[in-house]
Amino acid sequence: MKKLLLLMMIGVLVVSMVPSANVSALKEKKKQKVTPGIEVLLGDQKELLKGKKVGLITNPTGIDSQVTSIVDLLHEDPDIELTALYGPEHGVRGSAQAGEYVDFYVDEKTGLPVYSLYGQTRKPTPEMLENVDVLVFDIQDVGTRYYTYIYTMAYAMEAAKENDIPFIVLDRPNPQGGLTVDGPVLEPEFSSFVGLYPIPLMHGMTVGELAMLFNKEFDIGADLKVVKMKGWKRSMDYDETGLPFVLPSPNMPTVATTFVYPATGLIEGTNVSEGRGTTKPFELIGAPYINSTELAETLNSLGLPGVTFRAASFTPAFSKHAGKLSHGVEIYVTNRDTFKAVPTGLHIIKTIHDLYPDDFEFLAANNFSRLIGNDWIRKMIQEGASVSDIVKNYQDDLKRFKKIREQYLLYK
Repeated sequence: MKKLLLLMMIGVLVVSMVPSANVSALKEKKKQKVTPGIEVLLGDQKELLKGKKVGLITNPTGIDSQVTSIVDLLHEDPDIELTALYGPEHGVRGSAQAGEYVDFYVDEKTGLPVYSLYGQTRKPTPEMLENVDVLVFDIQDVGTRYYTYIYTMAYAMEAAKENDIPFIVLDRPNPQGGLTVDGPVLEPEFSSFVGLYPIPLMHGMTVGELAMLFNKEFDIGADLKVVKMKGWKRSMDYDETGLPFVLPSPNMPTVATTFVYPATGLIEGTNVSEGRGTTKPFELIGAPYINSTELAETLNSLGLPGVTFRAASFTPAFSKHAGKLSHGVEIYVTNRDTFKAVPTGLHIIKTIHDLYPDDFEFLAANNFSRLIGNDWIRKMIQEGASVSDIVKNYQDDLKRFKKIREQYLLYK
């Protein structure tokens, strides 16, 4: 009897250990896999900054894996002399809303001057660079052409070239991974700060790779150095990197937002709310004139891969339709590998256009055309063309870009 009792106790112990092993495996999976450029710089390549006055272009996403700001890391490092900070749209501390003017100020924590690159100028002036020997860029991008940080980088590279200052990019992951390249290539006549160069809507590149492409293909010619990440693979989305995610801007709160942004960011060019002023920007879209049940059922009937739509109503606190009850859908990406963001966005816009022709509008001043990068897609939607025909129309330009892109991929 004693032997039987002993065997039963051992069995219980063995079974009780199984969940612990699973928990350990889960914890192991969550451990950091990717080392961002800032950690590689401070660990292996600090000589790039030693003995030089450093200007830093960053925002709250410029952190290490322990969520310590690069501003603090460089300011407190005895081997590095940080002399100036530069902020993109939303500012160095990320407190400004989209499109909000940001002025010069002094950083309270470090006492350093903070020059806005989203105020009177989007390009550092010679006066802003007087006390700088090297410019460093460390900002998390979201992988979509119309997100402005990559053009802040491009303008800063131009300024670095014009003032004989080396330019260093500390690389970070593309949150959507590095495999998907999709959408129309921007046509030069629609160049703006939400699309400066002829690249597709989803470029599938890191900021470091983009910097190299911009520098060579668009004749910037800066003295450029990219500090590569360690451990990043193109198949990784951000959740697989083990790195903490800091919202890159006030309306980009989660990794999930970055996946829907190439689709629903296009809605900014219409009179439909893209969800600014709600707790789920770009995942919630709608307008007062929409029937949410009708829209959800119509979109779900299309059988689009990797996505489903829920009828939803919301009242934006600010931005489009502020204070007005709006009806539409919440977008759920159910499979990131099969989800096709650009065609999905086009289907959403075409469906709303077709269901509510008397109410839906493309906004004036070519807002949609600047975002999509051309004027022919708007016209095709208005003329009743299918999304499949629209997608076929941009494939040749996309193939040409993919060949160019191959030359600048750092992680193969």
